[in-house]
Amino acid sequence: MNRPLDLRHVASLALRDLIELAHLPDFDRVHDQISRVRGCTRPVQLVGTTQTLDATTNTVLRSYSTADEPTGRLLTACGNRRSSRCPACSRVYAADTYHLIKAGLSGGKDVAETVRDHPRAFVTLTAPSFGPVHNCKTDAGKLRPCRCGAHHAEDDPALGTPLTPAAYDYTGAVLWNAHAGQLWARFTTYLRRALAEHLDMTQKALNAALRVSFAKVAEYQKRGLVHFHAVIRFDGPDGHTTPPPAWATFDALSAAVGLAVKRARLTVESDAVGERVIAWGGRFKVDPISALGDGELTDARVAEYTDAKVAGYVAKYATKNAEGAGTVDRSLRCSHCAGRGYQCGPDGFRDLCGQCEGTGQSEPLADLPVHSHVRQMIRTAWALGHLPEFADLKLWKWAHMLGFRGHFSSKSRRYSTTLGALRDVRRAWRTAQARPAGAPETSEETTLVLSHWQYLASGYSPGEELIAAQVRHDRAQARDMAERVKTEGEVWR
Repeated sequence: MNRPLDLRHVASLALRDLIELAHLPDFDRVHDQISRVRGCTRPVQLVGTTQTLDATTNTVLRSYSTADEPTGRLLTACGNRRSSRCPACSRVYAADTYHLIKAGLSGGKDVAETVRDHPRAFVTLTAPSFGPVHNCKTDAGKLRPCRCGAHHAEDDPALGTPLTPAAYDYTGAVLWNAHAGQLWARFTTYLRRALAEHLDMTQKALNAALRVSFAKVAEYQKRGLVHFHAVIRFDGPDGHTTPPPAWATFDALSAAVGLAVKRARLTVESDAVGERVIAWGGRFKVDPISALGDGELTDARVAEYTDAKVAGYVAKYATKNAEGAGTVDRSLRCSHCAGRGYQCGPDGFRDLCGQCEGTGQSEPLADLPVHSHVRQMIRTAWALGHLPEFADLKLWKWAHMLGFRGHFSSKSRRYSTTLGALRDVRRAWRTAQARPAGAPETSEETTLVLSHWQYLASGYSPGEELIAAQVRHDRAQARDMAERVKTEGEVWR
């Protein structure tokens, strides 16, 4: 006879819950669930059932129910790409992004291996200047003084902040971030036009003989403005399976990028802030990508860019948010009034939101633990969001992102495989691993899957959180050990 545990003497709720979990008949299954989601920071809890039936005989081949689980629910990973929110899931996203980018450079994942012989470039596009800022310059390996006269260290919080905050164009900076995604889309259009002009061809003839594919990622500079790193590749008319024409060279691609950077621009008109021209900065880079070498790219200023290095660099920043700018990783608009500061009653009258007291903010901007430069960009985004002409930019929602609301990573349709395809392969592999030994293989054409799932909650119980922390620690230790072995092997070679 099992007596109920008397844990009244255990003061810690987390420890008390952990002891209760350890006394479950199938505690190993509890640990297995947490390990399968890699210690996800905030997993999704589901309850439900699934059955796999033979479509011809209606025989049940496999069945699963959360009622058979020791905790009565199933944990699934949150899938958040941001490393600041869930390091475990962001590593999976980074790995998928790495393979997506590398497949478009080296082949594989249904991409022809001959793609590595196509002209490719690693392009960096930056924002213009909105005022002088503190910077850290090096010349021939020597640190040069900033315009303020000081020698800033690389971790100096003053880097990227204005030399004269009162004269800095915060409005222009926020509007540039808000339109950066549209400017990129316009750049891709002008790139094809510039290429046709450089080659003295019509756009119709160019499109019939050449396809331009790309993948890009956004990265925040320390001054709070995004810039883009892109892989641009020339293909034949049918995509990566056909080689581009002989006249489609890297030099032609480099020249077309320069023309497109100068010509791609947007005009924003407002009675409150006047007319603003959104354009790229004058500092842009176009570097060739070689198909040799391996490793991780940690500095975008290195001389040689290889397939693996570029893929690693893009994957690294695909999981970042705005940490590089020192802002917060959460929305600042009040969830009750959606940032408006009021709520409409049944009679249509605007009642002051009692949650934020009319500010529309989830927390006072003055209390944010950020640098004054970042706080001023947030305030500017919030103020611009109240102007009717900028309502479509939703700056209330994206104030914590300093106005940027575009995709951090994106690609053209035929650049390479997709993240969805990579997830499908991983799901199929897990299904095969979970199949009981000796069970016959099944296919989607001969089986029918009936499922009924319901969302229960998010997160762990207090005891499960302790197990998840240990899982994360063990995985981090394993990664460090693998990296140490790799480094020592390179030294011995």
